[in-house]
This record gives sequence, C-alpha cells and structure tokens, in this order.
Amino acid sequence: MNGIEQLCPNCGLCCNGVLFADVELRKGDDIQRLDELGLSLEKKGRKQAFAQPCTCFDGKLCRIYNERPTRCRTFECGLLKRVQMGEMGADAALKTIAEAQRLAEKVRGQLRRLGQSDEQLALNRRYAQVMREPIDLSGPEDAAELRGELMLAVNDLMQMLRQDFLK
Repeated sequence: MNGIEQLCPNCGLCCNGVLFADVELRKGDDIQRLDELGLSLEKKGRKQAFAQPCTCFDGKLCRIYNERPTRCRTFECGLLKRVQMGEMGADAALKTIAEAQRLAEKVRGQLRRLGQSDEQLALNRRYAQVMREPIDLSGPEDAAELRGELMLAVNDLMQMLRQDFLK
C-alpha cells in the first residue's frame, strides 16, 4: 500500500473544510465537466473556485477522483510527503491524523455551542462568523468563556495543521 491509500481515506482534511476554505481551478480544468460532476463552482475574482467542504467528498473518498481538478490532483500534505519519503511511518501519521481530527471536532463542537452550526461552511469561515459577533455582556455568563476556549482550540488546531499538514 502506498501513502495515499493508507492515509487519505482516513484523513480528508484537505477536502472537508479544515485545511482550506476553497480551491481555485487551474488552467486546463474542464469547468463544464466539473460542474456536471457536482462541484459547486463560483467566481473568485477572475478565477473559478469551489468551496470547502467539497460537495464531491463523501467523508472518506472523492466521488470524482479520476476527474478531480488539477489542484486536488497535485496537492500532497506534509504528512503524506514525510511518509512517502520514509521520514515517518504510516502508523505515526495515522495517529497524527486522528489527533488533528479530534482537534477539528473540538472546534466544531465549540462552534455549535456558540450557535454556528452550518456544516456546509469551511471551519475558518465558521470561526470568523462567530468571532465577528459582538460579545453580549448581558447574555449567558459562559459566552465569553466559550469564545476564549474556542480561540484556544483553534490555535491548537492551526499549530498542528501548519506543522504537520501544510509544510
């Protein structure tokens, strides 16, 4: 088994809205075909992009893997690269993935507790929505504390993503 077969079906962070908020299409991507396959394309400046979480990701695998966009085809996270180069074993990488997923779920849980439950938005966009809201000092006593816990959880997740997945 290669690194992709071992890690990617157990991860999905590049497709589920944790690592990226959107993916820009590249020259040569067949926009019409990708639209037909179910990608929700939108304009992003002069380029076409699709929002994360990807509508073609089933939670484990890409439904359009053989016809996926160029960015998806060429992206390899730092963890996968280290496994492929023999710097890290697959078992250690799977433990890192599990920890990243645990941290992401902790952030999702805190976002839900703060009223942001739109699972169709990327994690960073959900976080931004919550943090844009003013703190209601006359509201529930734990609201400010929950936001503080959310900030710490996002910090922990971002540090891990930068260190293990985005290098």
